[in-house]
Formats: sequence, C-alpha cells, structure tokens
Amino acid sequence: MIETLTHTRRQLLRASAGGGFGLSLSGLWRAQAVAETNAAAAKIRACVVVFYYGGPSHLDTYDLKPNAPADVRGEFQPIASSAPGVMVSEHLPRMAKVMHKVAVVRSVNHQNRLHDSASTEMLTGRQSPQGDREEFAPIPQFYPCVGSTCSYLWHARGLDVPHAQLPFMFHNVVDVPCQGGGFLGSAFDPLQISVDVEKRAYRAGSLTPPDGRTFASVDDRRRLLSVLESELAANTSAERRWRLFYDKAYSLLGSETLRRALDLSAETQATRDRYGFKPAEAINGDTSQSAMAEGRPMRGQNLLIARRLVEAGVPFVNVFDFRQQGQNWDAHANNFFHHKNYLLPQTDQSLSALIEDLDQRGLLDSTLVVAMGEFGRTPRINANAGRDHWPDCYSVLLAGGGVKGGCVYGSSDRLGAYPETNPVSPADLTATIFWRFGIDPMTEIHDAIGRPHRISDGRPIRELFGATI
Repeated sequence: MIETLTHTRRQLLRASAGGGFGLSLSGLWRAQAVAETNAAAAKIRACVVVFYYGGPSHLDTYDLKPNAPADVRGEFQPIASSAPGVMVSEHLPRMAKVMHKVAVVRSVNHQNRLHDSASTEMLTGRQSPQGDREEFAPIPQFYPCVGSTCSYLWHARGLDVPHAQLPFMFHNVVDVPCQGGGFLGSAFDPLQISVDVEKRAYRAGSLTPPDGRTFASVDDRRRLLSVLESELAANTSAERRWRLFYDKAYSLLGSETLRRALDLSAETQATRDRYGFKPAEAINGDTSQSAMAEGRPMRGQNLLIARRLVEAGVPFVNVFDFRQQGQNWDAHANNFFHHKNYLLPQTDQSLSALIEDLDQRGLLDSTLVVAMGEFGRTPRINANAGRDHWPDCYSVLLAGGGVKGGCVYGSSDRLGAYPETNPVSPADLTATIFWRFGIDPMTEIHDAIGRPHRISDGRPIRELFGATI
C-alpha cells in the first residue's frame, strides 16, 4: 500500500505553520476530524473516473432511440446486453457482455454548452465562476475537483498518493481550471502521471533519478543536505513551504510501490492486449504528431495503469481520454464514421477490460468506476453528419462500488433531448462519489479567507446501490 502512518498532529501543525496548504490550522483540524469520522463509514476504497473529453453521443452509445425519426436515431442499431432489457450500441459488443455489472444514468443534465465550463461542472460539481465560457487564457481554479477534496479530507491518513491523474491535463491551449486543488491549494493537486508514447512508459511527474544515479545514491545526498540544512534556521513561510514539497517529492522518489505500479512490463502481453495495445507506427492509419501527442496508442493502457494504481493503494484516479478539441469525441462532423471506426472500438475494449479485470481480482466491489463526458450530443443530426453539444440530457455509466448491476436510472424523452424521469445533476454525481467514500456531501471546507463551502450541493443517487450497502 502507498500509505504511511507517520503523519501526526505535530506534522499537521508544521504544515499549517508553513502555509503549504493555503488554509488555517483550524481547517486542517476539521479535515482530520472529518476523515476520522468517515473512515469507518467508507463503502468503497477507490474510485476511477474515466473522462471522455469532447462529449460522447448518448444517442449512439447507451441511450439509442430506434423508434425516433431517422435524423435523430442515426445509423447505429441497438443490441441486447447481459442485463435484461438494457440495450446498447451495436458497436459496444464487449460492454454489452458486462452490463449486468454496470448502471446507466440516462438523465444527467446541466446548462453549460461549452467544453471548459461543462468539464468544470462535471469534475467539481460546481458551475465555473466564469460562467459558460471557454478558457483560452490562464485563469485560477476556484472550486477543487472531487479527488482534491477527498485528498484534503483524507490528509490525516498519511497517504503518499491520495489522488493521481493521467496521462495529461486536458486541453489544447491551457489547462482547464477544474483538475486541481483550487482554493485548497496546490498541495492537494493530483500527482500527474504522464506517458511516453514512443517508449511505452509512464512516469510520475519528474520522479526519476538524475542520469547515472540510483535512488539509493540520491537518498544519500538528501541525508547530507538535511544535515547541512539543520545548521540553518528556516524561519520564513516560503522556506518551510518549499521544504514540505521537497520532502514529499523525495518520499515519492523512493517509493518502490509507485514505480512498480507504473511498470507495465510486469503485466502479461495477454492482459495488455485485452485492454487494447496499439502499435506505435499506426493508429488506425493515423501517424500524425497530434495522434502521438494525444497518446492514442496508449488509450487502453491508461486504464490498465489505473487498475495498477488502485491495487497499489491510490484511492482516487482520473483518466483523461483525449485533450484537444476536434480530435476527440467532439464529433460535429462525420459522427458515425468516427464513432464506428475509431472512438467506440477502443473504448469498448478498454472500459470492459477494466471492469472485468477489477472483478476478477476481487477489487470491483470496493472500487467505483465512473465513465462520463462533459455533455452529450444533439438529438438532431446536423448537415455535416455530426451532432453538436447537448448538456440538456445525456448518459453516465457507473460500475462496481456496490452498484446494482443492470440498473437504469432516469430516462430521456422519446428523442433523447430532455430528462423524462429522475433528472440528475453533476452535483448529484459528486455527492454520490463522496457518499460511497463515507464522506457526508454536506461537509464544509473553507477557502483561503475562511469562507465555508459545502463539498457538494447534490443528493447521492442511493437508488443505484443495494439496500444493504
């Protein structure tokens, strides 16, 4: 397990005094109290959020409308799944076989029609302070993402890596302000894991030793530096804050567990192939630099890394599927060609593999998998054979973590345009994740000037889970 038991109240005091978290000492005490209270109530040990940036079409995946007019129903046919009465797209045959372990929410909705604002609401459960707009210039993040909020509330547990994300922070121009700690401070940003597509290798930030040095030799140099620093009084908050991050980096640098988790050579080729291993020289014929930058050959392997991180004890993992507009699920043109030939086959293979793999390893009951985009697509097909942005109603999948498999919650109208029953907000989804971790969604956290904020204004979707869970 990537977890230490050495974080004490004294260490919390030093961290607060150093200003490393951008919060008051009382805020850290509250976080510790909440973590201790909720530890026994936790219903899951981990959550994997797979985020399909660009907006998958709900009408062509998990909420098909075969009786709708042709300009709504599109080209794809529904097929039966392993869950009685639950139909999915014909281009999701592997997912069809595991739907008895999956719940579909068909009534998710919000009001953000642009990628960045919609992503912000889905990943934080809050409307962006900037409103419904794209972020083409850097702006600070205000509300923390769900994983960062959990990291803050779990601080007393002493987890080395409470929250990780891979293989990049998504966006083509600037990082969308919804993937980090926000007002909680950068100490609660996720550990960023990147992928080298050509080498087929993953790395955690810059946590590799300098060329020609081993981890042991680096640790020897650190101890020498500590001796020298002990002769100097680090009295400024900046120095103490720097030392806090420095010590954390060294802790991770020497983590054999983390290095093993990121080493795919430990997996059999059969397992890697099950997730979808693509050759570097051709990704459906696309050898462009943009395809390599997107990490497309490693889309399936990203989910395999997520499973390995869960096994290693990382409780919250975000996997971002694509990052650039126009080269992802944002199918304004040729929607059916791209879904049929590229988008759905890889997703079908990798997501079903993750669910089956977690189940076979006895991890599915304790791991909640959430698969979602920032919105769905328009019911009406446009003049370019595409579908445009549609946040008014779309689908999200949940698997594991006590989910009632084969369950469908909520419904859309006959055109898939608006919720007909049981509308669900992004806040409801975040509340559900918190609740499954044993965290009360009404828990308050405080920003840098002490203002209280509930971690979620939503309601957990308890109906998705068994009565005894």
